Amino acid sequence: MIKDIAAAEIVLPAGDLAATLDFFVAQLGFRVEAIYPADSPETAVIAGHGIRLRLERASTAPPGVLRLAVAGEPPPGETVAPNGTRILAVPADPPVTVPPLAPALVIVRGGEAWGTGRAGMRYRDLIPGRLGGRFVASLIAIPGGGPVPDYVHYHKVRFQMIYCRAGWVRVVYEDQGADFVMRAGDCVLQPPRIRHRVLESSAGLEVIEIGCPALHETLADPLLALPNARIDHARVFSGQVFLRHEAAKASWQPWRFPGFETRDTGMAAATGGLADARTIRARGAGATPRWHHDGELQFMFLLTGAATLEAEGQPPMALAAGDCFTIPAGLAHGLTGVTPDLELLAVALPAQ
Repeated sequence: MIKDIAAAEIVLPAGDLAATLDFFVAQLGFRVEAIYPADSPETAVIAGHGIRLRLERASTAPPGVLRLAVAGEPPPGETVAPNGTRILAVPADPPVTVPPLAPALVIVRGGEAWGTGRAGMRYRDLIPGRLGGRFVASLIAIPGGGPVPDYVHYHKVRFQMIYCRAGWVRVVYEDQGADFVMRAGDCVLQPPRIRHRVLESSAGLEVIEIGCPALHETLADPLLALPNARIDHARVFSGQVFLRHEAAKASWQPWRFPGFETRDTGMAAATGGLADARTIRARGAGATPRWHHDGELQFMFLLTGAATLEAEGQPPMALAAGDCFTIPAGLAHGLTGVTPDLELLAVALPAQ
C-alpha cells in the first residue's frame, strides 16, 4: 500500500498544449495549478470539478473520456478537446427510470445459489429476470455476524423495503433518532434517498429486500454522520415516510380468506398506497380459494411451513420454507396442502 499520498493526477496527452490548455480552462472551467518550463511549456497541471489533470505534450497515454455531471440541462452530443479527449455532459441527478413491466410466473427454491454483494454480504436472487428490470428481490445474509463494514449511503429508488427473516441487525436512519435493532418479523420502509447505515448483526442474519427499479444507484454520503441531530419522524421523502414495523408490538387480524390471519406492517399508509407488505399465517385452513390480482407485483416468501401453489395452466408446485413465488396479474392461483405452521411474507404493488 502506498502511504502519504499528497495528490493524484490523471495523465492525458496534450498534443497542441496551448490549444488544449485554453479549451480546458476557457470552455470547461479548469484552473491552472502548474505549467513548465516557462519558456516552452511541455506540461500543465490543471484542476477543477474534483479532479486534477496532467497535460503532457510527450505523453503517449490515450486521450480518454471526461464525464461532466451538469446541474442543468446538458448540451446534446459530445465535444472533443484539441488533444482528442471526449467530453460527455450528463445530468448530475437524473430521475429514476422504471422499466416497463414484463410479467411472469417466477418460482425460486430455497437452496439456489448465493453470490457476494456490497459490504461482503451474501445475496440470493428471488426474482431472476427481474420482471423486465422493474423489480428486484433478494435474500441477504451475513453468516458470521458482528460489525458490518458499511457506510452512510442512500438509494435512488421508487420503492424499497427490508424484512428481517432471521437473527437481528442494528441499523440507523436519517432523522429517525438513535440506532435500533430489527428482529425476525420486523420490517422497514426505506423511502427514496433516506440516508442509512447497517452497523452490526447477529450470526445467521437473513433479510429480504425488495426494490423498484431493479437496477438503481447506491450513493455514499460521507458528509453525514448518523445518527444526526435532527429528528423528524414525519419527514416526507418523495411522497413516502420512514416506516419501522415491530412484529412484537403488532396484532394479528383476520385475512381476506377464512382460516388465515394477517399482520399488517403499515406499508400502504407509509407509501401513500404505492405498496403493501404483510405477514400471513394459517389458522385452521388447509387451502385458499383461487384468486388473482391486477397490479404490478404480487410476491410471496414462505417463512415457515409448506403449501402447494396451484396456478391456472401450471402443474401443482410443492413449496417449503425458503421458497418464494411471484404471480403475474390476471393469473388465477391458490394454495392447497397448507400446513398448520405456514407463514408467508406477502408484498404487493400497488397496495390492494
